[in-house]
Amino acid sequence: MVSMRWPFGQRGRAAAPEAKASRAGAVAAFSSVGRPRWTPNDYASLAREGYQRNAVAYRCVRMIAEAAASAPFAVFVDGARDDAHPLAKLIRRPNPEQSGAELMEALYGALQVSGNAYVEATGDADGDGAPDELWALRSDRVKVVPGRSGWPEAWDYCVDGRSVRIGRAADGWAPVMHLKLWHPLDDWYGLSPLEAAARGWTRTMRPGPGTRPCWTMRRGPAARWSMARATASG
Repeated sequence: MVSMRWPFGQRGRAAAPEAKASRAGAVAAFSSVGRPRWTPNDYASLAREGYQRNAVAYRCVRMIAEAAASAPFAVFVDGARDDAHPLAKLIRRPNPEQSGAELMEALYGALQVSGNAYVEATGDADGDGAPDELWALRSDRVKVVPGRSGWPEAWDYCVDGRSVRIGRAADGWAPVMHLKLWHPLDDWYGLSPLEAAARGWTRTMRPGPGTRPCWTMRRGPAARWSMARATASG
């Protein structure tokens, strides 16, 4: 039987909400429990300098996101594929504005740029406990609110000084799914691949004394910036 709440959780279940087994979880959450934490990296700079203004990084992110989003999802019930299943329909058309591939491309792109991606499940018009729509949330607008157990207890979505808190339900079900890349020094946010590459491209893209930037084409589809020594004329 397919759970419509996976991976967000299951609503209305008789069992107790999932509990974090690690005793270290409560210690990790102690210093910031109940208080929203901003993502530690500068998302705007990463998006602008590392994605919008860097042709190679832009192409890399696009290729990864497009390739990953092209992988099809399927729902199987009792070993048989069921394209008419409500979950299959939700995956194909997660919301009125996007197809399934468009939603997944946005999520994979956000993972590559910020190291984090968020999906919000909304609606339950027929009362079956399953979401009607899935929406991607902008990573730079989401703040994780740590809980006492070591799991996030809520997520704050902030736009232009206004904020709305999206919290867990009483049974533990979370309407927000947070995807993140592993970060060795942060319990709540993922590490951006562009952040790791930023030092390298900053050094390469910023001319030093006596140098000038020049665009050097390489064989194949990729090109890169290189620094050429300036020569005095005359």
